[in-house]
Amino acid sequence: MKDALNDMLHQPASELRGQLAEGRITSLALVEASLERIAALNDSLQAFICVDAEGARAAAEARDREQRAGHTLGALHGLPVAVKDVTDAVGLPTTKGSRLFAYNRPERDELSVARLKAAGAIVLGKTNTPEFAFGAVCTNHLCGPTANPWDLALSSGGSSGGSAVAVATGMVPLAQGTDFGGSVRTPAAFCGCVGLRPTPGTIAEPCRPRGWSMLSTQGVLARNVRDAALMMSVMQGPHADDPSSSRTMTDAYSQIEASTGALGASGVVRVAASLTLGGAYHVANPIGTAFSEAVERVAMLLGRVEWRHPDVSEGVAAFKTLRAAESWATFGALVNAQEQHLSASFAWNVRQGESISASQYLHAENTRTTLYRRFQAFFSQVDLLVLPATSVMPFPNTQDDVWEIDGHACESIIDYLACTFLVSLVGFPTVCLPVPREPGEPPVGIQLVAKPGKEHLLLQAAMQLEAGGFHHQWPPCVSKPLTERGPYAIGDSS
Repeated sequence: MKDALNDMLHQPASELRGQLAEGRITSLALVEASLERIAALNDSLQAFICVDAEGARAAAEARDREQRAGHTLGALHGLPVAVKDVTDAVGLPTTKGSRLFAYNRPERDELSVARLKAAGAIVLGKTNTPEFAFGAVCTNHLCGPTANPWDLALSSGGSSGGSAVAVATGMVPLAQGTDFGGSVRTPAAFCGCVGLRPTPGTIAEPCRPRGWSMLSTQGVLARNVRDAALMMSVMQGPHADDPSSSRTMTDAYSQIEASTGALGASGVVRVAASLTLGGAYHVANPIGTAFSEAVERVAMLLGRVEWRHPDVSEGVAAFKTLRAAESWATFGALVNAQEQHLSASFAWNVRQGESISASQYLHAENTRTTLYRRFQAFFSQVDLLVLPATSVMPFPNTQDDVWEIDGHACESIIDYLACTFLVSLVGFPTVCLPVPREPGEPPVGIQLVAKPGKEHLLLQAAMQLEAGGFHHQWPPCVSKPLTERGPYAIGDSS
């Protein structure tokens, strides 16, 4: 019986969807398998902050009744999913990783969650995040740290670490995340799964306070590219109350499903690569080595790769200014009133915006516009840009922040995220893929970046790389028997 459950959990969401539709498996059986794996792993991994087992079982039984009755089935019919604990889902807490919100129970679903449910998905529970999604280590006063499934002493990445771990270990096939400066991509790279940050506005957020701001967006974590595209296809779509969403529509999923042939076969895809975007940030030596090897593999699979990059001068400073200003506008009053109850890292992040003037903010916006136009000019000559997904390897959970990279001192605790936040700054879609590694080696990720609205090209290229070795590998806590003791031991099999 356990082998059958494991077999279900190790299959892609797209395969499970077909089996559910054909009645070869039931949603209830799939939910039970997920609940069993969560029970076995979560005490040590701390991926989920809460699980609604009874609610999930009831929803699964309803999905199975719909299937037997011949109802039209949604795109995610009967599939368990997880939601990051900064995104509202009715019936589950939204603590935001803060003890100030420990008893917060939303009265309505975030639009993306409502769309997941409408497509037949079953929300199993909420996944852990640093306080208000600020932090290098996925921990807070209520839960954590969320351990890296490749080594329990290491960070799973911030801030969608819980979602990445849940997906990478097979607790769920799909999970929602959010990404401001790299919060989907960093955990995906650290844990060895796929992390997709679409063009801002693709996934409408009608409840956010600044509808015109497009630095942050929701994203997807999955174990393969097709599954990530499938989940995005359900969450995406405009809403009248989100002005940024009216600009962006993509049918990337249907396009990649209909695509045939290799992108590089006829020379139609032009690929560039850069390790540091011209020295805009430092990277650790293991990242540099793995990235060089990965680019060689990319060239084998997609065709010639040219080492070049857009000019990102002043981009790091601009992002820091905009991020700090937005953080202060959102959380400044809370920090002033409740700082003694908040994490030091969160309070530090927010207070960076306390003294930013309107002139500084607008100068940063000017710089952002200049960089966007540089990226647009650069992408008139290339189709894809390959970048590292992190500048460092996973670090100990006991290390609060990243202050140096191989001897290079960082000016701030977010400098190590420049490889991801510079892409956020210009709003280009990006997907993180695990690079080919030897069995047992810790994961390393690369980013593919494309022009806004070109998710179909981005995902088609990612699928081609995935088929050539850039794919998820099961971490030791799953690939080894659960009763095996050692550095990766997770509970027992009972």
